[in-house]
Amino acid sequence: MSNLYRTVLDSFWSEYIWLPPNTTWKDIAPDASSEIQHADYRHLLYPLPMALVMLFLRYVLEKYWFAPVGVSLGIKNTKPKKAPTNTVLEKAYTQSKKWKHKQIQGLAKQLDMSERQVERWLRLRKGQNKPSTLTKFCENSWRCLYYTLSFIYGLVVLWNKPWLWDINECWNGFPHQSVTSDIWWYYMISMSFYWSLCVSQFFDVKRKDFWQMFIHHIATIVLMCLSWVVNVFRIGSLVLVVHDCADIFLEAAKMAKYSGYQKVCDTIFGIFTVLWIASRLGFYPFWIIKNTSIDAPKIVPMFPAYYIFNSLLCLLLVLHIFWTYLILKIVANSLNAGKMEGDIRSSSDDYSEDSKSQ
Repeated sequence: MSNLYRTVLDSFWSEYIWLPPNTTWKDIAPDASSEIQHADYRHLLYPLPMALVMLFLRYVLEKYWFAPVGVSLGIKNTKPKKAPTNTVLEKAYTQSKKWKHKQIQGLAKQLDMSERQVERWLRLRKGQNKPSTLTKFCENSWRCLYYTLSFIYGLVVLWNKPWLWDINECWNGFPHQSVTSDIWWYYMISMSFYWSLCVSQFFDVKRKDFWQMFIHHIATIVLMCLSWVVNVFRIGSLVLVVHDCADIFLEAAKMAKYSGYQKVCDTIFGIFTVLWIASRLGFYPFWIIKNTSIDAPKIVPMFPAYYIFNSLLCLLLVLHIFWTYLILKIVANSLNAGKMEGDIRSSSDDYSEDSKSQ
């Protein structure tokens, strides 16, 4: 069994796949050169305990900072009203979250209740699982703080790096490029944050794009880990800084909405929409993906890992396009309503009386 595991592992980490021609793993080992500090794959374990620290820090900040601020802004921590105990409806509810009119009619007859009473019970039952507005405000505050600090730190770190101003510098001298301490921290903190999101996502406000976000987090982590192992951290750092900038304003817009500052929310959301399209559908595909797929092979000899990295980058682009569609829908609805309506990643647990028409 151990021999099979070793064979599979050696096949997966084949130098032919992951490294340029005439390059071996020994060539980019941490101790391969006294002049160049290559990335150490063993350091990829550090973000795991760091993610636990990140979760603890989030808990402390939400409880002792964000929640008091939210309360001072008038956000109530009211918990939704619970549905009366009813074993028949509870059993039916656990079996399905979507209801057709015929199902509601059958339950009403079985329990000698009106259809409206059954519908009201279902709304209360679904509503009791919803987090309070204060809980959502705290969640958005944490993410807004992280994205703001991460983006600022990323700019500070990359400002004096040549590859920020000339992206082709990501490949000059590759794979023999040194990892500086500031880039090391940028990578480790970013990975710890995405690892923490993979855990907290199952406890946070449930969104209708739950699985798209989960795929996004996993794809980001895989991309970062592989880029670290193969020493492609320069292009990875650019991907990180491009991704962080728009998210600041998304979370800030939600915070303003939950606080009751609708005009502020609308303004911030407008800024977010422009930044999102510019960064996620502009800089990301036409600056980063263009470079990794078209320009990089002209500088570094082609090897199979190009296809792996570009496939993951394109997967993120597909998710960006999906979210852009949701954003533009909200913009259109907001223009019609005169204000931002709903949430770009709203809860899917809302029960609608439209089931009558089904």
